[in-house]
Amino acid sequence: MADAPVVAVRGEAYREVAPELARFTVTATARDRDRETTLTRLAERAAAVRALLDAAEPAVERRETGQVHVWPVTKRSGDRVVAYQGSVSTTVTTTDFTVLGDLMLRLADQEQVEVAGPVWSLRPDSPAYREVRQAAIADALVRAREYAEALGARVIALRELSDTGMSAGPPMMVKAAYARSGEQPELELDPAPQPVQASVEARFTISEPVLG
Repeated sequence: MADAPVVAVRGEAYREVAPELARFTVTATARDRDRETTLTRLAERAAAVRALLDAAEPAVERRETGQVHVWPVTKRSGDRVVAYQGSVSTTVTTTDFTVLGDLMLRLADQEQVEVAGPVWSLRPDSPAYREVRQAAIADALVRAREYAEALGARVIALRELSDTGMSAGPPMMVKAAYARSGEQPELELDPAPQPVQASVEARFTISEPVLG
């Protein structure tokens, strides 16, 4: 077997699959000349965001408070403080896309609240990754058999298999603009398909070629 002929091939697979997660960011802001007033308003607006997210459970799978930022606003000509400004950001993750648009609009309808997203993605342990890896191996085997057949031989055994890399496409983001009005609008979102690809390199032992 050590001297048996070998065929080396590369197997590849590419799929576009439906996203499993959607993430968006909610940022509450406040600004006033008085520092305490700014802090009070910021806390109230952040609490209003939390209340809406509490009411949206179990559609909200996860939420994480990001940066809390409070800073004095000064004039360009000097260090005199003219106002205080603050913001609190929360990252929200959901798997229920049927309520996603409505939830984002209800959050955006709050006073001094900005909503950005969603970003579509797959779970780190998504079955899509395993399926694409297996498809890449199957592709390598098909190629090896085709080469062997062209030589009048057949594939006997696998000698070596290496994973040359697997990747998912960059997260897809949809930006939506929303203006406050007296009537709650509807927002329909189209989840962006997620590209997943895998590649392997394989070496197969084949029977003695018939070159005549």
